[in-house]
Amino acid sequence: MADEETRSLWFNPSAAEDLDREYTLIGMLLGLAIYNSIILDIKFPPVLYRKLMGKVGTFKDLETSHPTIYKSLKNLLSFNEQQDGATVEDAFGLTFQVGITDATGSRVTFDLKENGENIPVTSDNREEFIRLYSDLLLNKSVEKQFHPFFHGFLLVTRDSSLRKLFRPDEIELLVAGSHVLDFNQLASAAEYDGGYSQNSSTIRNFWNVLMSFTDEQKRKFLRFTTGSDRAPIGGLARLKLIISRNGPDTDRLPTAHTCFNAFLLPDYSSMEKLREKLLIAINNAEGFGLL
Repeated sequence: MADEETRSLWFNPSAAEDLDREYTLIGMLLGLAIYNSIILDIKFPPVLYRKLMGKVGTFKDLETSHPTIYKSLKNLLSFNEQQDGATVEDAFGLTFQVGITDATGSRVTFDLKENGENIPVTSDNREEFIRLYSDLLLNKSVEKQFHPFFHGFLLVTRDSSLRKLFRPDEIELLVAGSHVLDFNQLASAAEYDGGYSQNSSTIRNFWNVLMSFTDEQKRKFLRFTTGSDRAPIGGLARLKLIISRNGPDTDRLPTAHTCFNAFLLPDYSSMEKLREKLLIAINNAEGFGLL
């Protein structure tokens, strides 16, 4: 399910029992993306990659996966009863029974301990509460969903040295790419086809326009041409953008073949026209996402 706060995907704690096949396929997709050096337009919290390396989610991981809950639990942990003039029990009103919102917006109730509804969170047991709550959110509540996902990932990567050679953050880069974008690298490695060359006036106009774009516009262009707004390991030079001449001056918009990183650019008569048509194209492009 998609998390609006972090704009990332996480497992639905109340997913249907018959989705094992789908979770396995998504796990295989991640493994195949790594195997074939393909960046996926998908965002998981960093804890997912730690779990793929055989680790478990902990309280610290909530900072990026569930930031609002993380801040609340930090406040609970640092609360000083003497300084604030109240007990943890009175100030927070928590028990060892908690609720998690699923993909439909419904609250699913879990007991962190037996008879949790009747066990108040106090100054003495708050660390235990935070540990159990974190474990529930990141591990126990999604165990049945993560298991087939992990199995699918291992079907592709089991025989490789991936889990021995890479850290979780490096696995994330292999799957989803880097946010750091150097468009000078993209320009230096670009190839030209259909009559264009590095010295063609339209090509010079194109790079001048692209380099003048805002960071957000540049990301939109990258998504328009490659299907992702991130760079692979090694930078944008690894993408090998191919810019092809798509006919003479016209009112048609530029197009792209994302599977081949191919950008089809008409031979526009002026830089102003090129800018106008390119902005229309990238601002109105729709792609496919994994939701």
